Amino acid sequence: MSRDHVQSAERHDAAAPALTGAESPFLELLARGASVDAYEQPVLLARAEGRPAETIAALEHAKLLALRVRAELEGRRRREAELSALFETAHDLAGLRDLDAVLQAIVQRARSLLGTDVAYLSLNDPVRGDTYMRVTEGSVAARFQQLRLGMGEGLGGLVAQTARPYVTDDYFKDDRFQHTHAIDAGVHDEGLVAILGVPLMLGHHVIGVLFAADRRARVFEREQIALLGSFAALAAAAIDTANLLTETRSALAGLERANEIIQDRSGVIERASDVHDRLAELVLRGGGVHDVAAAVSQVLDHTVEFTEAAGTPTAALEASRAEGHAVRHEDDWIAAVAAGGELLGALVLRGHPGLDPVDQRTLERAAMVTSLLLLARRSAAEAEQRVRGELLDDLLDVRNRDSRLLRERASRLHADLDATHVVLAARLDGAAADADQEAAARRRLWSAASHLAATRHGLAAARDGGTVLLLPLASGDTATEVARRTARHLGTAVHEAVTVGASAPVQDLAAHPDAVAAAYAEGRRCLDALRLLGRSGDGAAAEDFGFLGLLLAGDRDIAGFVDRTIGQVVAYDERRGTDLVRTLDAYFTCGMSPARTKDELHVHVNTVAQRLERVGRLLGDDWQEPARALEIQLALRLHRLSAPAQH
Repeated sequence: MSRDHVQSAERHDAAAPALTGAESPFLELLARGASVDAYEQPVLLARAEGRPAETIAALEHAKLLALRVRAELEGRRRREAELSALFETAHDLAGLRDLDAVLQAIVQRARSLLGTDVAYLSLNDPVRGDTYMRVTEGSVAARFQQLRLGMGEGLGGLVAQTARPYVTDDYFKDDRFQHTHAIDAGVHDEGLVAILGVPLMLGHHVIGVLFAADRRARVFEREQIALLGSFAALAAAAIDTANLLTETRSALAGLERANEIIQDRSGVIERASDVHDRLAELVLRGGGVHDVAAAVSQVLDHTVEFTEAAGTPTAALEASRAEGHAVRHEDDWIAAVAAGGELLGALVLRGHPGLDPVDQRTLERAAMVTSLLLLARRSAAEAEQRVRGELLDDLLDVRNRDSRLLRERASRLHADLDATHVVLAARLDGAAADADQEAAARRRLWSAASHLAATRHGLAAARDGGTVLLLPLASGDTATEVARRTARHLGTAVHEAVTVGASAPVQDLAAHPDAVAAAYAEGRRCLDALRLLGRSGDGAAAEDFGFLGLLLAGDRDIAGFVDRTIGQVVAYDERRGTDLVRTLDAYFTCGMSPARTKDELHVHVNTVAQRLERVGRLLGDDWQEPARALEIQLALRLHRLSAPAQH
């Protein structure tokens, strides 16, 4: 507060009634930071109680003093926040590493301190002769975020052209600047009304504009314009610093490049010799595919991984197999690992887009060595697959097995029968030309399924013209997701469409081996349903078929169906004590007529409409479509039948 204001307040205080404890309630309001409206309460209370005029006058005087103190404190807090934000922004600029992060911080702080709905920053494009959006905060409209303003167009174009701040209380009623359809449409999409723009200056040149805007009419104060100008100065300094850093780095990179080229030539030759020796040693001592990947990673000084065919980008993998060379995919290089016509996987070099031709050939040779190692191990793997198949056959066919022996057999195969599993029935959908081709296709499917089971610590066996798999269910995974991944993986491995039906999750298989047979039957029903529905090559579980899933599921998971269909409405009633389920039931009973429903429930028709609107928000806009409505009605009836009887 200035000295003149203080003296004026003292003169006013001298003329005012003496305070006699009237300031106490206002001191309490100041102490807890109450709103301005709260300061009227002591005066209103005194009047309501019929206090003497002197007491009311003293309270009025104390109120005015308290409000002046509050305004002074608020002003100081605001200035401290502004100075703190400017200091933090300057600190960010001093340690500039990421220009976008610094500009985003500037825009965020400007929006916060000015209390506006939106803040954004645009930069001039000297090539196109206009200005474009660089950073936005609080914006929700895509068209607004992509705006480009010609010099002199819109408020921002005027600021960029004149190098002066401009503010408008109502953008669409302001004719000081040129309105264009594109700019007005973007501003309209964002819903902006009041806009303040200040220039970003480097010397005498404008490089952009910093804005603060509200979606309502507003008058920006002089202090707020000055504060936004300070942020604009910091933003301009950040951009200038980043440009200088970029130029410096570019110059250094140019100087270093020549030296790197000389060093790389000799380094490439040394790496080629090194990888040859390493791969030869790995083959001689019986190393695995991941050993090959690790050796090549060390030689190329980048991460190399062996990936399965299903987990590799399909187009790049097929191109590599067809060309016989490693191919680039985004920032990675992919070399197919193939044997004959079968894709076994790929070696993937991560994050190395600029691969040297010699290093590319090194990756290709490593892929060839990997395929040889896989072929060498296939015979051993097939023996293990037979053992896995025998264990799964026993679980499917033999009852009353010793649980301890089952666990021991599974443990030797790195499988855990105490974990939660999914039983999957898989079958080829392509028509074979003759019996020999059909038998060969089934063998390929069984081989691919057995390989998948071995890598996932599961079991696989040939059965009923297809294969059956027992795979563990990871935490957070679902039977549907496992079925779809398995269908994709097997289809990629055998180059034919494979349809997969999944059971619901099963547990305690060692203690209850008969559960495997029941789960397999459920998986086969899902498989048959997929084929009947024309979804060959897909994967699904009973839960994917809506109320039909109740017929497919072995355990008739009624509670699960009800929860998936109307669970959100039931939970809402339980939390809020509302009556949405009963309203929904009555709505369908009354032929989906709100008028008849309100008579059934003895409520106003508006109440019915409000409840149905809430149901729509919970279940989705399509809840009254015939298919959804049928499932919802079935779920309502099952919910009603499963509820405890009311006495």
